[in-house]
Amino acid sequence: MTIDLTDKVVLVTGASRGIGAAVAARCGEAGATVAVHYGASRTEAEALAKSLPHAAAFQANLAHPEAANQLFEAVLQRYGRVDVLVNNAGVSPAAPLDASDETWLDVWTQTIDVNLRAAALLARAAVRHWLDRDEGGRLVTVASRASFRGDTADFIPYAASKAGLIGLTRSIARAFGKQGIVAFDVAPGFTRTDMAQTFIDRYGEAYLLDDIALPSLTEPDDVARIILFLASGLADHATGTTIDINAGSYVH
Repeated sequence: MTIDLTDKVVLVTGASRGIGAAVAARCGEAGATVAVHYGASRTEAEALAKSLPHAAAFQANLAHPEAANQLFEAVLQRYGRVDVLVNNAGVSPAAPLDASDETWLDVWTQTIDVNLRAAALLARAAVRHWLDRDEGGRLVTVASRASFRGDTADFIPYAASKAGLIGLTRSIARAFGKQGIVAFDVAPGFTRTDMAQTFIDRYGEAYLLDDIALPSLTEPDDVARIILFLASGLADHATGTTIDINAGSYVH
């Protein structure tokens, strides 16, 4: 099966590395015009954009409330439309229970701002754009296994923010399906990314491998291939669903 995204514009947030970079690469290879969003990793984002047939890098610090709308508008100004939004950008700082009140609250604020608020603002901008165009659109949100089974004590803010994404995405699927707007979640387990390295450094890779059914950790491209399929239009009647990509950790 060949997936062809020619003439589609795909905005991928957090695309300078990890899952986002793999998604951008897969979409670009399928013919899409790709808006490669990055926060701080300009060199990596621009290198990725240059490696794709039709792509450009767009900077936005999604911790700032105004940045999400500014990012979406910048992509519209460059390409005239957005057909697919992949809400992937996220952070996972640790918030130990015995941290000071100020530190604990700061971690919660940072995590919710990037993982949930920015995703909601971008989704809102995309839905309004798709309604104006009256041609529908596709939203793919990168949630987490932690959305459903929770996380360790140090990463409660991360789990809570990712759980919020499930409600956000399913609500969009319910509310706007009749207008041709579909929305999906993918929920990866531990994936070999820089963000996951914080957890690996804290608990060790053996701890993670013991928690899954397969012999190796999920790689970014394992997730990217599923997102490409959802973005293609071949799975629109699965709107509102979550696809688990966790190496069998629920059945282990």
